[in-house]
Amino acid sequence: MPGEVRVAEFVDYAAGAENDRDKLILEHIPLLRHIVGRMCFDVPGGMDRDDLYGFGMLGLIAAADSWEAARGLKFSTYAYTKIRGAILDELRRMDFLPRGRRENVRDLDKTVRAMEQKNGTPPAPEDIATEMGISVDEVDQIFLQAKSSSEASLDEGTIGPLADLLSDPHCEEPIGSLEREEMTELLARVVGNLPEQEQSVINLYYAEELLLKEIGEVLGVTESRVSQIHSRALYRLNKALAPLIGQS
Repeated sequence: MPGEVRVAEFVDYAAGAENDRDKLILEHIPLLRHIVGRMCFDVPGGMDRDDLYGFGMLGLIAAADSWEAARGLKFSTYAYTKIRGAILDELRRMDFLPRGRRENVRDLDKTVRAMEQKNGTPPAPEDIATEMGISVDEVDQIFLQAKSSSEASLDEGTIGPLADLLSDPHCEEPIGSLEREEMTELLARVVGNLPEQEQSVINLYYAEELLLKEIGEVLGVTESRVSQIHSRALYRLNKALAPLIGQS
């Protein structure tokens, strides 16, 4: 793949490096692995997670080239944004959500909207599956595709309000200690009501901060399946949180 930089190749090169820039890169390869290992993405066909490492390495190198210690920002904080940004930039250049997947996401979004308008609340994943005549696993896959597209800001018009139901509740932290405490209590309450498998994924991902591969090993499923379960759990969390936040 053009412009790709493999992590293993750079490790071999940097092992003998003596300048500060190369040492900085080498020291933060674990950060790169951590970021990529926790990205819940539906990777496009023909790609695998190793490609994401390559894209992220370009971001890490760019961070090392442009970081200025005098500005007071820790390199790890600066590099995190650069690494994740480089991966998302590369995905934006690709056909991340081809026509078939885009149509599936649109159909699911329309179904969620129609059922919410009828019943006054977003439908459960199982009810979506019944309404669309597909399996819950297929709903999970479409959830992940929609979430991936939303996070990369690739096709916001495709998924509409569904993006809010698949967003990470941790992304926008409330202001003020009281509000943080209230949100923490609300999250604990709704997480405790999740089905067991989804609750495990949320706890292992956020509390234990495990990589997707590690979570998969605990649950006996693949990384891709962990990402799907994670997306379904976020949907349930946001569905449950919406009325509670409105009451607070």
